[in-house]
Amino acid sequence: MKVLNNNFILRIAVAIIFLSHSLHGIFTGNDVNNFGHLFLDEIGFSPFGVAIAWTVIISQIITSILLLTNKYTRISCIINILILMSGIVTVHFQEGWFVVGAGRNGMEFSFLLITVLLTIIFQNEKTMSI
Repeated sequence: MKVLNNNFILRIAVAIIFLSHSLHGIFTGNDVNNFGHLFLDEIGFSPFGVAIAWTVIISQIITSILLLTNKYTRISCIINILILMSGIVTVHFQEGWFVVGAGRNGMEFSFLLITVLLTIIFQNEKTMSI
């Protein structure tokens, strides 16, 4: 098994992004609970908003560690793709494409992360002709 395969840098980078985002939500006030109460509950997930928010955060911490250690990478990627797609549907789609610049809170960064995760999933697949 090659430790430094073609997607090593992508796997480490995306793990750091998910881990830093999750830890920031935990250690900067009441962000996770506020997201659950003030957003998820308000858009129809009440009374489960806080539980959903914490499930997402804990999932991203666990999958980040798995990606950093190169264990269960495909399932970790799939879990994060599902989280990102849910975020696009519930938060980002209505804000448009751009995260900054021509817009705010859009879906472009989530799209990029999903593309990176798909690249990691399919790293060992044979190249297909188009």
